[in-house]
Amino acid sequence: MALVVYDIMMKDLPSEERPREKLMRHGTDRLSNSELLAILLGSGTKSLSVLRLAEHLLARFSALRTLANASAEELMSVKGVGEAKAAVILAAFELAKRLADSNMEVREVITSPRDAADLVLRELSMADKEHFMIIMLNTKHRVIGKKVISIGHLSGSLVHPREMFKEVIRRSSAAVIVVHNHPSGDPTPSKDDIAVTRRLVEAGQLLGIQVLDHIVVGDNCYVSFREQGLL
Repeated sequence: MALVVYDIMMKDLPSEERPREKLMRHGTDRLSNSELLAILLGSGTKSLSVLRLAEHLLARFSALRTLANASAEELMSVKGVGEAKAAVILAAFELAKRLADSNMEVREVITSPRDAADLVLRELSMADKEHFMIIMLNTKHRVIGKKVISIGHLSGSLVHPREMFKEVIRRSSAAVIVVHNHPSGDPTPSKDDIAVTRRLVEAGQLLGIQVLDHIVVGDNCYVSFREQGLL
């Protein structure tokens, strides 16, 4: 005899266990990733509760970071996720990325590597490809801009001083902080990271623009070249 598995629908759960009610009663930090995602999805299917659908999504993409970088087509490849649900998920993660960017407006002056890391940590920790980014500063180390220069493996051919300093000069920056992420989650600088950084520092010296630091971002952690004595 085949085993029949019954999915518990949301309406069958006690009210205090339903994600929306649980959030209002206890706050967002008491909810799991699947419960938060279930609130975004709003509803499940005839045979699948919204909570189970959220669990299927997280299982399909294996990690929250992977889900955050999924395209609409990839999201809709999961049964039960149509255009409306995919749009809500895409919008939620885009708002999270913009919130990370808005930290730049709150913390205007960089006084430590931690300040610089705070500007990019949440955004780059979720990226599934290497992003090479710069934080541009004025003479008082006030942030005047942030820009992704390239996406892909960090190498001499990908990160050329000309491309980086073109943007720095255009914004009349007095100093710059170099940032890139390791999708593996381990922020330990590689030999390529160190070699590229030296080239950028030397180019900056010729131009009279100081490269203050190189921040390597891992999975919600970072390494500062300056703190490690590599700069």
